Amino acid sequence: MWVLLLLGGVWIGVAGVTRVARKAVPTPESVGTYLEANPLGERSAAERGRVLEKVAGDLNRMGWEQRREVRMERGLAGFFKELTAEEQARFLDLTLPSGFKQLMEALNRMEPEKRRRFVDKALEDMRRRGREEGAGGNGPELDDNARKIVEQGFKAFYADASVEVKMDVAPLIEALQKNLHRSP
Repeated sequence: MWVLLLLGGVWIGVAGVTRVARKAVPTPESVGTYLEANPLGERSAAERGRVLEKVAGDLNRMGWEQRREVRMERGLAGFFKELTAEEQARFLDLTLPSGFKQLMEALNRMEPEKRRRFVDKALEDMRRRGREEGAGGNGPELDDNARKIVEQGFKAFYADASVEVKMDVAPLIEALQKNLHRSP
């Protein structure tokens, strides 16, 4: 009887720890909820810093697809626009290295044909944005944050991409470098 009670207690403990651990792991939904519940608005610099650090930490603990979902669907763009220039730079410093590392890992694992489609789509998107913004069809000019993103991406690309990935992604890298050198 005592053995059954002990085993039951252990299983209840394991279930409790598992539940707490699942709540501690960030998800796109939890980040979206956090952003909605913690608008930056009238917050002090210290409070804004805590929100920024929390969001950056949660993003860094997510996988590539989850990060992408947060960027695309969970209000991260609105959050980023609310940040001051210094806060934006800090946020990028906190999130870019792990984000690009995950991107390189994803590209290295991707099938060659899928990777080529990814590159073709990215190039077409860049050209379309360039035409829409009147930048000669090669893409928009880059501000300081965009330059930081591109430079971090180049570093990650050259350090972590396989030879096959480097060959497949070369046209995109060349277009990005062209925009980087063309920008003011």
